[in-house]
Amino acid sequence: MHLYTTSASPNGKRVAVAMKEKSIDIPMTQIDLMGAENLGKEYLAKNPMGRVPVLELDSGFMLAESVAISRYLEILAPEPNLFGDDPEAQCVVEMWHRRAEINLFIPVAQAYRNSSGVFKDREPVSAEWAEISAGFARDAVPVFEQQLASNEYIAGDRYSIADITLAITLTFARNTGLDLLSTPNIASWHERITARPSFKK
Repeated sequence: MHLYTTSASPNGKRVAVAMKEKSIDIPMTQIDLMGAENLGKEYLAKNPMGRVPVLELDSGFMLAESVAISRYLEILAPEPNLFGDDPEAQCVVEMWHRRAEINLFIPVAQAYRNSSGVFKDREPVSAEWAEISAGFARDAVPVFEQQLASNEYIAGDRYSIADITLAITLTFARNTGLDLLSTPNIASWHERITARPSFKK
């Protein structure tokens, strides 16, 4: 296998954390997002959506999307389990993971891309949409704060992909000027999750 990624990106980080949690080592090539390497002909042949990461399987198949790659790693190395070990647990993890992605990850990314104009050479940007997206993210925080008031992890009593996604999202938000870590349960949970060895470089 071979991983084409941008380790500093949130999606690259998500797969990197999953790999470290499972002690999986995969050869990798870093893709230059700022230089638009991901939009070049060679990379688009691997992933026509132009996103990172992409995992080239031994069969030659190109598996894209960071959660799909993380699920593949789960199949290769079932423990430690990150997606739930029974039907109910799997569905609860999926529920909270979707909430983290849709209500926080996507708005945070949109707020950053539209406020910074980091990719203005390849996509339209809107300062108004940046503010709206930041508002969506702030409005979603209380749901996660309440969940963590009575749960050790976001999907219950076990660390999961939902924790990985939420922690990476909140770190990315803070690092790009949108601090969503001001509530006590989220703040203490985030400190504990990001102290895990898998989050260290």
